[in-house]
Amino acid sequence: QVRLVESGGGLVQPGGSLRLSCAASINIFTFGVMVGWYRQAPGKQRELVALITSGGSTNYADSVKGRFTISRDNGENTVYLRMNSLKPEDTAVYSCNLRVDLLTFWGQGTQVTVSS
Repeated sequence: QVRLVESGGGLVQPGGSLRLSCAASINIFTFGVMVGWYRQAPGKQRELVALITSGGSTNYADSVKGRFTISRDNGENTVYLRMNSLKPEDTAVYSCNLRVDLLTFWGQGTQVTVSS
């Protein structure tokens, strides 16, 4: 069983920044591991925000390109999502997702609210 522990959500004003963290209980640098951040706003479907592969390749939703950055800590099995220039439409529950060997694991989710 893989454990994912997220942190870093909260309330921020429009234009502000937050950094989310996802600490994994396995080696995220192992070939084939992919870690992504998803979000789900009330009344909307869950969507992929950003993804990073074991090789370091990244992918972003069009709505966050240029504002969000996904990265990893080389010393720890932690994936970060740096969110800049936040907008009210970024308000959602953000969840960390890890895929390995056809298995999928989810974190508990963290609320991000962008409001003045």
